[in-house]
Amino acid sequence: MAQPRILILGAPGAGKGTQSATISDHFDVEHVTTGDALRSNKQMDISHLDLEYETPAEYMDQGELVPDEVVNAIVDEALSSADGFILDGYPRNLEQVEALEGMTDLDVVLALDVSEDELVHRLTGRRMDPETGDIYHLEYNPAEDPAVEERLVQREDDSEETVRERLRVYRENTEPVLEYYGDKGVLERVDGEQAPDEVWEDVRAVIENA
Repeated sequence: MAQPRILILGAPGAGKGTQSATISDHFDVEHVTTGDALRSNKQMDISHLDLEYETPAEYMDQGELVPDEVVNAIVDEALSSADGFILDGYPRNLEQVEALEGMTDLDVVLALDVSEDELVHRLTGRRMDPETGDIYHLEYNPAEDPAVEERLVQREDDSEETVRERLRVYRENTEPVLEYYGDKGVLERVDGEQAPDEVWEDVRAVIENA
């Protein structure tokens, strides 16, 4: 399929970023994430939305959640200039699903299935090099340099307590999104607990057969 329009869903740690990057390269489509889209459009004029602030930057600078209306407008802008895309991190709730349906038609909706125990194992095993910002994993991607290994730290948001809370919030907000696409009969589930190369083979097959 030439330049497909793909939505990828999955919990934190499911491997969306890894698979999205490969999809983007292989199918020559834009990788659209809400985080990148927000950063790229921080100064977008949203005064017409009649909200508290007039740019997304003002919400971000205050550490406040950017309202759905703003996220919707930014995603719409990002998708409007893309011939094909892999959309990652949006929609997070049913209101955003409704907005997305008004923006574009999707060719593929993918979900990476990973058990909670495996997600916790993946996320709590991550370590950061405070000098470079590089991310390692105690099991899957250990530091080869002993000096680097010595200075690795666990980020606060990768503690088990924080990880389990992030997963609870994800389930509460985003499980209805999975159910929605499942009920429509368009959701393609992929076993995300396989090795990344095996996940990619399944993902590619789903997209090519869409």
